[in-house]
Amino acid sequence: MTSSEAEDHQKQELTKYKCTTTTSTTLFLSTLQDKTTTLPAEMFLQDGNEFEDNSSKDYTQIRQRITGPIPPFLKGSTVIDLSKNKFSDSLPFLCANGIDAVLGQFDLPNNQLSGQIPDCWSNFKSLAYLDLSQNNFSGKIPTSMGSLVELQALLLRNNSLTGEIPFSLMNCTKLIMLDLKENRLDGLIPYWIGRELKELQVLSLQRNHFFGNLPFELCHLQNIQLFDLSLNNLSRRIPKCIKNFTSMTQKGSSQGKIPSNFGKLTSLDFLDLSRNNLLGSIPPSLSHIDRLSVLDLSHNQLSGEIPTSTQLQSFNATSYEDNLDLCGPPLVKLCAQEEPQHKLKVEIQDDEDLLLNRGFYISLTFGFIIGFWGVFGSILIKRSWRHAYFRFMNNLGDSIYMKCRWWLKD
Repeated sequence: MTSSEAEDHQKQELTKYKCTTTTSTTLFLSTLQDKTTTLPAEMFLQDGNEFEDNSSKDYTQIRQRITGPIPPFLKGSTVIDLSKNKFSDSLPFLCANGIDAVLGQFDLPNNQLSGQIPDCWSNFKSLAYLDLSQNNFSGKIPTSMGSLVELQALLLRNNSLTGEIPFSLMNCTKLIMLDLKENRLDGLIPYWIGRELKELQVLSLQRNHFFGNLPFELCHLQNIQLFDLSLNNLSRRIPKCIKNFTSMTQKGSSQGKIPSNFGKLTSLDFLDLSRNNLLGSIPPSLSHIDRLSVLDLSHNQLSGEIPTSTQLQSFNATSYEDNLDLCGPPLVKLCAQEEPQHKLKVEIQDDEDLLLNRGFYISLTFGFIIGFWGVFGSILIKRSWRHAYFRFMNNLGDSIYMKCRWWLKD
């Protein structure tokens, strides 16, 4: 399960309600399929248009390859889906015409919209799903988005947004998905994300310019499923509370250590911290996350032994690669205190042989010293023994000489 698949799954769950309308209310433009068309504004202003199905203005869906500016919409729409078109310009009509407060879903991904996002979101009290991803928006995230108290999903990924995440978003306490990745956002990761947005299941801040410490308040995200901080400039350890996370992907250019209490995120399914500058050891608490199905800690500066658990040792060695000072299974590199069992047995046998050999030579040395000095020492010290020894040697020599001569004569 990749991070994109996880996000798509979350999006599907959050948008199920778009198909639950009880009346035939879809604005259906099937005749424009596979065509590149510019829609005249009058088409949305006149009552004499001919639409397939019994179209009304509750659900406005235009998912073709339509170009040009976005025309004004029918007031009273609850769902507007303009995804996968080629709309350009910005969204001035939002503020100018004031779409009714009944709008619950606004989909505009995969277009060519540019400029700043309008700052008039306080009009949309019922908006639960907002997707402006994969466009060319620039500037800051509007502070008025903080008034979207019913918002459950905010997707602004793959734009050119700058500045910090507005403090006002802490009011969106019902957020389940916050996707801001692939922008140019900077500043600190807001601590209030963990304190106020406790319903978050998806938090994606990948490929931005965030810096500073990874807030320990993120440990309060008990329902998190995907946590992506890849390719930033974060510092400090990964929090110890990681075992609290449920399904998390955190991947980035973080620098520092993994905080040890990150392991409190016990229902975590997806954890990706690869390609950062993370330091220190892997928190032992990480081994407590039984549901972890994807783990990637590669390309960091982690060190020490990989905590021992059935879960962590079940991942491929590539999950830990390019951490020069990391050791222990499943890596081939063993820690200093670890040696293979068979090697240990060989060393024990070698030690035993060494002790036997050493004892033998020591005994031999002592035996030689005692034997040599026991005999020759007494001869040198006691004169009578010395004379007796030399007489014995002379008699022995004479006896051998006479026997040899007699043998040769015969």
